[in-house]
Amino acid sequence: MSTISGFSPESRIENRKKVTTKQFQQKKERGEPISMLTAYDYPTSLVMDRVGVDSILVGDSLGMVVLGYENTLRVTMEEMLHHCRAVARGARYALLIGDMPFMTYQVSVEEAVKNAGRFLQEAGMDAVKLEGGRERTRSIQAIISAGIPVAGHIGLTPQSVNVFGGFRAQGKTATAAKRLYEDALLLQEAGCFCIVLEAVPARLAELISHRLEIPTIGIGAGGGCDGQVLVTHDLLGLFDRFTPKFVRKYADFFGEMENAFSGFISDVETRNFPTAEHSIDMPEDEWQLLLEDIGE
Repeated sequence: MSTISGFSPESRIENRKKVTTKQFQQKKERGEPISMLTAYDYPTSLVMDRVGVDSILVGDSLGMVVLGYENTLRVTMEEMLHHCRAVARGARYALLIGDMPFMTYQVSVEEAVKNAGRFLQEAGMDAVKLEGGRERTRSIQAIISAGIPVAGHIGLTPQSVNVFGGFRAQGKTATAAKRLYEDALLLQEAGCFCIVLEAVPARLAELISHRLEIPTIGIGAGGGCDGQVLVTHDLLGLFDRFTPKFVRKYADFFGEMENAFSGFISDVETRNFPTAEHSIDMPEDEWQLLLEDIGE
């Protein structure tokens, strides 16, 4: 069994218990970093759970990296639930968070609670995530009152891409930074168990993380957050349309897939695949009986 950085998959899951929101809080208090990755299918979540990731986010990023949309706005509730169910089948230990898609929580508090509940009741998630700051506190409070843990998300919130004029870093001026800082405090007060900080200056993210009692999860927010999350397709080099500056690629699976698919096509065209070793044999006596029967 291969290992990375001295850890084997077996060592990470030995005596492992289900990760909870309480453990997120305990990790922050102990100064232990929280690991989070996105997943959208059964085999990916199975592997992540095996190697010991703390949390799996079924992100609406699936719209861009799996479904081929230009942004996250077209992702539907049914698409999210479909992929959440697949992830839940593969992960036993990680804290599972379902991303609430565009227009499933913005219309009314009642609709937000109902849709959040579907992630737990129908899709096996442990919590939900939704984007926005002060404008979302009423919905967040109502969702939590219904017994559903909520992760907040501020900074670059992809569902607001049209408002931002593109995928742009946020909080780079003193005024914008103060608003993000205040939003983080309001989300904590509303009851969020953690907050994702996306594409904000590292020193601002570190300040927010220091001031908050709940954990922060950074993506493009520097190393001062309490945890880190990446889109798995970026991490694996699976998504070739673009790679954000803040991503570290741990593999180049897109290139590997190109080579594998090209090799298959070449072998088929030159009749080098399949060979006898890839074929099913038939007993000679049965073959002769068949030939006699059909008059060959």
